[in-house]
Amino acid sequence: MLKRLPRPSFRQLLLLAFLLVALLMAAVSLRSLGSLQGLLDRSQAGARQALKLNAHVERLGDQTQTMERAARQYLVLGDRVLRQGFERAAADAAREVRALAEAQVPAANTAAWRAQTDSVDRLLDGGGDALTRDAQASLAFRALAGQLRQMAEQVRELTESRNAALQDQLEAGRQAWVRQAAGAVVLAVLLALALALALARPLRRVERAIVGLGENRLDARIDIQGPSDVRQIGRRLDALRQRLLEADADKARFLRHVSHELKTPLAALREGVALLNDGVTGPLSPNQQEVARILADNTATLQRRIEDLLRFNAAAFAAQRVVRRPTDLLALLRRLVDEQQLQWRASGLQIDIHAPPGGETLMPEVDGELLGTALSNLLSNAIRYSPAGGRIDWWLQREADGLAIEVADQGPGVPEAERERIFEPFFRGQLQPADAGAGAAGSKGLAGTGIGLSIVAETVAAHGGRILCMPHDPGSGARFRIELPHVFAS
Repeated sequence: MLKRLPRPSFRQLLLLAFLLVALLMAAVSLRSLGSLQGLLDRSQAGARQALKLNAHVERLGDQTQTMERAARQYLVLGDRVLRQGFERAAADAAREVRALAEAQVPAANTAAWRAQTDSVDRLLDGGGDALTRDAQASLAFRALAGQLRQMAEQVRELTESRNAALQDQLEAGRQAWVRQAAGAVVLAVLLALALALALARPLRRVERAIVGLGENRLDARIDIQGPSDVRQIGRRLDALRQRLLEADADKARFLRHVSHELKTPLAALREGVALLNDGVTGPLSPNQQEVARILADNTATLQRRIEDLLRFNAAAFAAQRVVRRPTDLLALLRRLVDEQQLQWRASGLQIDIHAPPGGETLMPEVDGELLGTALSNLLSNAIRYSPAGGRIDWWLQREADGLAIEVADQGPGVPEAERERIFEPFFRGQLQPADAGAGAAGSKGLAGTGIGLSIVAETVAAHGGRILCMPHDPGSGARFRIELPHVFAS
């Protein structure tokens, strides 16, 4: 059975990506350098060949002049030494002509040169008048000079054709290098994109896992595929998820146990106070009645605290299980306002809902029940703090990345120092309604417990959004803003 190879780490894959791109560019550079070196070698060889051909032509010209001088002097003087000088010069000239023929000078030119040289040689061997033979030799050497010019022209054309061929090769090499470089760049970009996507995918999974933990979505197991170190991060995140699940379960269990243990003696205490107030144990003096009233008020307050604690625990538990469905937000808000009309009409309040411009119907995908509870708490909070005859405004608007909901009242507002803590459970601000704690159960004047806004914050966070207490002038009322991103179907 083959042993499974270990997965490479993110760092190793990143290093591999850089190495592949570097090797690709290095291969193209080395190939281009080899082509350039070959062209340079051919250029140098062509230059040496051109210099050699020109040297042959120059030496052939010198030998031709030597031949002409020796031949004409021989025709006049008849000295055998001059004839030998002509023959030596002719032999040297023949070697230069053979070298030019080997260098691809046209055979017609070299053959004509040899034929003309042979005619001069026959002229020197013949007899007759010296002046006539000298004139014939002059014509023959003019013909040799013409052949020499033709061969020089042929050498020049041959050099130019070789230079042109080398220039064409250089241009072809340049175009090939440009194509190779462009192909290498495209291939490197594609390779980098492929590796980037391959590396970014597990990172996006890590990000989604972290966001899910932040939004308290703890049901799904975190299993991130990818490099070994990213898989290790996924395992650690899943361990953190399990610890958070255990912590939430412990918290809920603790709250249930504590609430149950408190409610039992509290019920007995309330029954005892009720018996005292009813005079079952005998009539009470005025002082005893005052003590019994204080006990009754405090037991009622304690009962509300316990019920709020249970309500907060239930809301936090429900926020972990958001069920998103398309919801008519304007209809939901109007229903919540209608449900609390007894409270706000009793205080003579005016509530205005500012729908989106253009009559757009907002149908975000949210948990309507949870979000309705949060908005209901905001409305109750605004009614509680609004002065008689005041006004409460709601704004709904669609934004580029989601939805915004705002509510503003004309109450005392939230001091700047308390804006960061206003959403903490059981936090009560310094500015409370003037009649807080003065009314009967269910009246506007009951003192708050600091649970409502914390439930709102839990619900909004469960939807992946946030709630803000907006800055305002002192005494101008409180203004809260809910931002819910990515709640509309794309």
